[in-house]
Amino acid sequence: MKTSHLILALALIVAAAAYRVVAVFVPDLSNLSPIMALAFCGAAYFGRRSLWLVPFVALVASDLWIDRYYAANYGYTWELRGALLRIACFAAALGIGALVARRRTALNVISGVLGCSVLFYLVTNSVSWLGDAYYAKTLAGWWQAMTVGHPEYPPTLWFFRNTLVGDLLFTGVFALVMARARVTKPQTA
Repeated sequence: MKTSHLILALALIVAAAAYRVVAVFVPDLSNLSPIMALAFCGAAYFGRRSLWLVPFVALVASDLWIDRYYAANYGYTWELRGALLRIACFAAALGIGALVARRRTALNVISGVLGCSVLFYLVTNSVSWLGDAYYAKTLAGWWQAMTVGHPEYPPTLWFFRNTLVGDLLFTGVFALVMARARVTKPQTA
């Protein structure tokens, strides 16, 4: 990867992490974030594995800030288990991105990011179902965790929709910018 492309990719990562932090203040943007797209695209577009740490560090740093914000303003309790689970899902996205990087076609990129979104949704909601006393430990309770969630919050399918749209949107932007950077040749004077 050329240095100019690397700088552009890093700028996109910083902008995406900043967006994620700012989006906390706009409830309608809840879960419409670049989180999974950063991890997935890091592996799908950065050939050197050491560069995969850049989006991962941006994710962890923004996640820690968001957790502190929610704890201070909404009484949210930070849990190590939840943080480690999210990090494990992001690590899985790195693996999926690495598989896509072997043959990066539009279909593979879309399939990969869809797989990441579904994996995150299934894993995080299943763990919520297991650990939350509100949900019955039955198939019906699991289904409730997957679809409607707690009655005082928007349905979990609403969060999944936002996650999916965010993952597709930010992956698309990243892929388009990287494709545009590859085909744009510097002008000679």
